[in-house]
Amino acid sequence: MKIGKYEFDSLEQANSTIKSLGVTTDENGNETPSHNNTIVKLGNIVLEQGEYDEEGNVTKEPVYSTKYSLDVAWSGEEAEEFKAFKIDIVGEGVHGFAGISYQENKA
Repeated sequence: MKIGKYEFDSLEQANSTIKSLGVTTDENGNETPSHNNTIVKLGNIVLEQGEYDEEGNVTKEPVYSTKYSLDVAWSGEEAEEFKAFKIDIVGEGVHGFAGISYQENKA
C-alpha cells in the first residue's frame, strides 16, 4: 500500500478527481466507488489553532488552509489524475491510516 497526500482548489475539484477513479450507478442513481482505494476527505485543514477564553468565546480565530485536502491509501499504483495535486509534507500530517507511516509508504 502506498499513501498519497493531495491538495485541491475546492471540494468540487477533489470530488471530480475522485470520480475519475471510477463509479458505478445503481437503478436509483446512487453512485458507489468501483475502485479499491481508501480516500479520506480532510477538508480545509487548520494551519493555526484558534484561541478561546474560559467561556469558550473565540479570542483569536483559527486560520484554515485555502486548499481542500485528501489522503489516499492506494490499493495499487497512484492514479495519474492525482499526480498534479500531490504534496509532500514533513512528518505524518494531520491524518494517518491505522498507524501506517506516510513517510515510509509515500506514493
